[in-house]
Amino acid sequence: MYTQAMDLDPGASAEVDDSRRQARFDARIDDGGFVEAKDWMPEHYRKTLVRQISQHAHSEIVGMLPEGNWITRAPTLKRKAILLAKVQDEGGHGLYLYAAAETLGVSRDALLDALHSGRAKYSSIFNYPTLSWADVGVIGWLVDGAAIMNQVPLCRCSYAPYARAMIRVCREESFHQRQGFDALLTMMRDGTDAQRSMVQDAVNRWWWPCLMMFGPPDDASQHSGQSMRWGIKRISNDALRQKFVDATVEQARVLGVTLPDPALQWNEARQHYDFGAIDWDEFHRVIAGDGPCNRERLAARVQAWEDGAWVREAALAHARRNEDTERPK
Repeated sequence: MYTQAMDLDPGASAEVDDSRRQARFDARIDDGGFVEAKDWMPEHYRKTLVRQISQHAHSEIVGMLPEGNWITRAPTLKRKAILLAKVQDEGGHGLYLYAAAETLGVSRDALLDALHSGRAKYSSIFNYPTLSWADVGVIGWLVDGAAIMNQVPLCRCSYAPYARAMIRVCREESFHQRQGFDALLTMMRDGTDAQRSMVQDAVNRWWWPCLMMFGPPDDASQHSGQSMRWGIKRISNDALRQKFVDATVEQARVLGVTLPDPALQWNEARQHYDFGAIDWDEFHRVIAGDGPCNRERLAARVQAWEDGAWVREAALAHARRNEDTERPK
């Protein structure tokens, strides 16, 4: 009788199907498996991925701006070529990630419209200015170092298209970090006193915003817990931040710079470095649009989109013409 009643009630039957799909999805996640674009997924999982992947893509293309500002002012041809390649890589990362987001049924135009209208967020770190050439090196060392710490676990993200995109992104980001460290090491070892002071000043300004890159503390994060349960994230914000601090202290010693935190010290009991309190009020102000360069960054992206309209229109017209030519008469 129960089976017959279910057959007579399409709504109930659909509910049972969704329940079974959910159970299969949960089992796959619990087993550490991967979800492909064609697989069934809960709507909240899909929306969470769209939010995270699109914010990641936005961060890559907005992140081109602080360093692109220094391409014409690089101190040597070698450094200019390195910076050109790096900025090009960041644009490519954005394209990989937009393509991954599109597999979830959202259009690239919609994603970019959300960015340009201010509805979508990107990493707070890119709303700080690059005041000297040393800032470019510090971005490579600290900002890309923090990004790698965040992104390597994403190579095991439960959503397979995102995980595959991250493999190449992380390989390239590792080069960026080494290039930044090398630029700073050259200035610290072979540079003048003024250049060494320039490096220390840049480290002082970027250190705390870099710690904010990992997101709010775990007990204050709106999305982290659910993303961890789904396997979208593999390591919590606080654990990633601690790993970054532990690794960076030793690198700073090699460079000969001081990290601007008087509370920074080794904790023998924890086997980790303790560090000072982060100004989360500043983090939230920047995320909300009130950082040093928020308006400048967004205006630059909107201008680039508008300036490129003729290219998109020409490419679309060319594609349509090819379709008409190839269509059987």
